[in-house]
Amino acid sequence: MKTLIKNGMVVNADESRRADLMIQDGTILTVGTDLNPEQGCRVIDAQGLLVMPGGIDPHTHLEMPVGDIRTADGFENGGRAALSGGTTTIIDFVNPKRSQSYLEAFDQWKERAANATCNYSFHVTVTWLDEKAEQEIRLLAKDHGVNSFKHFTTYRDTIMLDPDKLLRSFSLARELGCLCTVHAENDEIIRYLQHKLLAKKITHPKGHVLSRPPIAEGEATNRAIALAKVAGVPLYIVHMSCAEALRAVITARESGQEVYAESLCGHLLLDESVYYHKDPEVAARYVMSPPYRSAEHRDALWDGFKAGHIQTTGSDNCTFTQAERNRGLHDFTKIPNGSPGLEDRMRIIWSEGVVSGRLTQEEFVAVTSTNAAKIFNIYPNKGVITPGADADIVLWDPEAQHTVSAATHMQAIDYSIFEGMTFTGSPHTTILGGEVVFAAGQVTALAGQGKYIARPARQRIPHCHS
Repeated sequence: MKTLIKNGMVVNADESRRADLMIQDGTILTVGTDLNPEQGCRVIDAQGLLVMPGGIDPHTHLEMPVGDIRTADGFENGGRAALSGGTTTIIDFVNPKRSQSYLEAFDQWKERAANATCNYSFHVTVTWLDEKAEQEIRLLAKDHGVNSFKHFTTYRDTIMLDPDKLLRSFSLARELGCLCTVHAENDEIIRYLQHKLLAKKITHPKGHVLSRPPIAEGEATNRAIALAKVAGVPLYIVHMSCAEALRAVITARESGQEVYAESLCGHLLLDESVYYHKDPEVAARYVMSPPYRSAEHRDALWDGFKAGHIQTTGSDNCTFTQAERNRGLHDFTKIPNGSPGLEDRMRIIWSEGVVSGRLTQEEFVAVTSTNAAKIFNIYPNKGVITPGADADIVLWDPEAQHTVSAATHMQAIDYSIFEGMTFTGSPHTTILGGEVVFAAGQVTALAGQGKYIARPARQRIPHCHS
C-alpha cells in the first residue's frame, strides 16, 4: 500500500520546502507539490509539521556486558525509546574480549539485536591485534558491512588496545577503506589522578570528574590525530567534550586532514556541577566518560557545531540502574560509566540548538542525521528526504512541549538525568521503512522489525553540512 504525506514542510540539510511525499514498499517514490492520493492510498496530514529524515544516533551501547552486569536498555526497548524520540537508526558497538574471535563477537551482538525495533548497525572495537585478528577484521569489512573500527586510549585493563598496536590498526583500516573512531582520553593521567584522589580519601562521585580533566582528553585527541595522519586514515573522535580536544580537531581540519567529531546531547546540556550533588546516589547517575564539563566547554562545543568543526550528535546511550551505580558509592572508580540519551537526543538538540538560535532547522537535520549517514556511508539511502531514499522519516512538531520523567520514559532505567526538564520540539509521528511505528505517544514497532544496515567500505565522504 502506498502512503502519501501531505502539507508538510520537508527539511533536508541543504534546504527546506513545502512538499508532499509518496511512499511505497519502504522507499520514497516522489517528493513534489500537490500530489494526489491514489485509490487505497493511506494519507497522513502533516500540516504544521516538519518532515525530516529519521534521526541517526551513531553512538549507543545496548545490551552491552560490563563485568557481571549489562546495560539496562536492550535492542527491543532501546529501539522503542529511539523511535519515540525520532531516531530510526542506531550504530552500536561490538566489543570483543581480549583474544576473542572478532567474528564470534560480531555474531553474538547480531543475536542480541535480533529483536531490534529500530534499524541498527555496528562499529567494532579493536581490543587486540595480531595476524589472526587482522584476517577477521578484513572479513568484517568485506563480508559483514562494517566500515568503522573503534579504539580506546583508556580502560587499560579491559578494552584498550595496546598503544604500540594503534598505528598498525589505523593502517589496516586505511587499507580496507574504513574509518577509525577513537575514545580519546589519556589513560596515564586518569590512573595517576585516580590514585591520588583515593589516597586522599576522596571517594565521592565528584572524584570522577576530578580524575578526567580536559587536558587528558586534549592530549589523547592530539595523539590520535597524529597517528591518523601518519597512517593516512580518516578519523572520527567520539563524544568530544572539551575545548582542548576541539582545538586539536580544528587545527587538523584546517590543515586538510580528514577528521570528524561527535558530541553528545548530554555534553551540550549539562555541566560538571552535577557531580557535586549532596546526595552521592544522584551524583553517581552522571558518571560517564569523558565527564560533563564546565559551561565554557559546553559553549565551545556549540560554537564548534556552528562553524562546522563538529559534524554529529550522539547519545552514547549506556544505561545502568541505580543499584548498579551504587556499587561505587565508596569508590568512584567502581561506578559503571555511561548515561542515557537515546530517547531525548533529538529533543535536546532541537530545543537547545534551534529554539535557542544556535542552529537552523537545516543544521539540525545535518547534525542529527545527514552527516552521520555520509560519514558512515549509508547516504543517500539514509539521512535525506529524496526519491529513492529509504522511508525512515520523522514528522516533527517544532512547538510541542515534552517534559522528561522516569515515570513515563521508555528506557529501562529507574531514573533520568534529564528529570523534570521540558524541551520544545518533539516527534509527532515516526515512520520506519514506510510503516508508522510511533504516533499519539505510542510505539507500535514489533520486535525484529528493525533491520541490520550494512555499511560498505568508503572513500572520502561527500561534503558534510555545517
